[in-house]
Amino acid sequence: MSDPSAVIGLEELDPQEWLTHKGFSDVNPGYVVFVGTGSGEVMQLTLSAVKAIAEAQVAVLAPSVAPELLEEPEIDRHPDLLVVEAGASPPLDKIIALSRAGAHVVWLVPGDPLLDGDIGGICAGLIEAGVLFDVVPGLSEKSLAHTTAGIHAPRGAWIWSSATPVGERSLMVMTTTDKLDTFSEQLLKAGAESTTPVLVSVDHGTRAQTSVGTTVAKLAKATASLEPGLPAAVFAGKRSERDPRLNWFESKPLFGWRILVPHTKGRTGALERRLEHHGAIPVKVLTLSVEPPRNLQPLERAVQGLVDGRFQWIVFNSPNAVRAIAQRLGALGLDARAYSGLRIAAVGADTVAELQAGGITPELVPDGDQVSEALAEVFPMYDDLLDPIKRVLVPRAEVAVDSLVNGLGELGWEVEDVVAFRTVRAAPPPAEVRESIKTGRYDAAVFTSASTARNMVGIAGKPHADTIIAAIGPATVASCAEHGMRVDVTPEIPGAVELADALADFAVRRRQAMIAEGKPYKRPSQRRARRRRSTAKGS
Repeated sequence: MSDPSAVIGLEELDPQEWLTHKGFSDVNPGYVVFVGTGSGEVMQLTLSAVKAIAEAQVAVLAPSVAPELLEEPEIDRHPDLLVVEAGASPPLDKIIALSRAGAHVVWLVPGDPLLDGDIGGICAGLIEAGVLFDVVPGLSEKSLAHTTAGIHAPRGAWIWSSATPVGERSLMVMTTTDKLDTFSEQLLKAGAESTTPVLVSVDHGTRAQTSVGTTVAKLAKATASLEPGLPAAVFAGKRSERDPRLNWFESKPLFGWRILVPHTKGRTGALERRLEHHGAIPVKVLTLSVEPPRNLQPLERAVQGLVDGRFQWIVFNSPNAVRAIAQRLGALGLDARAYSGLRIAAVGADTVAELQAGGITPELVPDGDQVSEALAEVFPMYDDLLDPIKRVLVPRAEVAVDSLVNGLGELGWEVEDVVAFRTVRAAPPPAEVRESIKTGRYDAAVFTSASTARNMVGIAGKPHADTIIAAIGPATVASCAEHGMRVDVTPEIPGAVELADALADFAVRRRQAMIAEGKPYKRPSQRRARRRRSTAKGS
């Protein structure tokens, strides 16, 4: 399998060498699929886009499309996918050579391929070379800007041209923040009244989006403090005075919150996706890597025993354990059908979700606190008349779960606990990230396990006191407290989605309390910045 993070420039690629190495022939000609990626976030891809990526052997990235998009957990990709970056004037002959030899090429472009991607010349070149191509539409920049700004855009009500004066119809122009002052002058010269309403949406379509409402005459002054060079959508005219009820995007509970997400390598992105759903900007920091056990033989013997019917129960207390057993079954050429006839117990919503993703529904999950002790309390006692097999398999991390093993033993079961995986502490994050953690530049930090909290503090330090801390369950809360962190948010039911939802509810209550007290709403990191400035002023 190729390195998923390896990306080369299209100019550097030798198509013939790659084709020879991969064994392609020209018996079945390939094709090129142009895929629109919207603003580049995986959740903006259509189902057709995801399917096209999964079927490709070559992925071409247009400028501004990040290679990290292909590493998102929602993306299935060919194990030997060749990823190349195309410059402003890509050598089309290389893509033609790949396609003619039978390679399926997906060409990822920002926005919509034909509205934003400027692929007309490339398509003409493919046609001349006799190469088949297809187009998967994407969210266009203009459409995305309109929708995320909360601006109603009925048919015929908007003009997309900077040379047309603002009259009965309203005007929309895509520009950059450093050109807003001259754009104001252009509007006035074109006949716009100085009091004409204007809405500027900066970094539109991202969770860093900022909207500024003003007039044509005051446009330059109102936007003078904006960072130059940022993309900006300008709406001018009567319809630019948006209905506050349509401001759905920027009013999300966690909109603009930069949230530290310490995570384990290889884990799914359910937590990050839910935070994004609430408007947050997750910033992942690797704290742990899940690795196979140093000695695989005990695990292999246990899995073989599972297949041979040596166990009546298998108990999973983490998603990693589920994945570890699935990998060993896969190595034997088996799948979830190997669990047939086996009784399955699980602890934790994420563990249950991981099982269900593989088509398995556990028959025993504790109520209330999702901890190993709770499972032991509801686990059935061994009965030699009703239970044909006495043994229970507990795949676990290197750290033993003595409370569970002892609890099952007291119920009369013979427990075989086997190391299925081990966790390895990651290297410290970059100095910039460590400084942001220390100085309160993150609005919140979310912890999904006790080990994640412990290792994050070990490699990066403790978050600032102003940073909101969210912990997934009792064991994680205890670990946070042990390392001097005040926990502000805990979901009623432990789980990644539930944790994100609980943090969103906290943010809503926090906003409402600030408004009720007559205070301007600020994110936690903004309040910290204000205190630093006031302290400096008084010193």
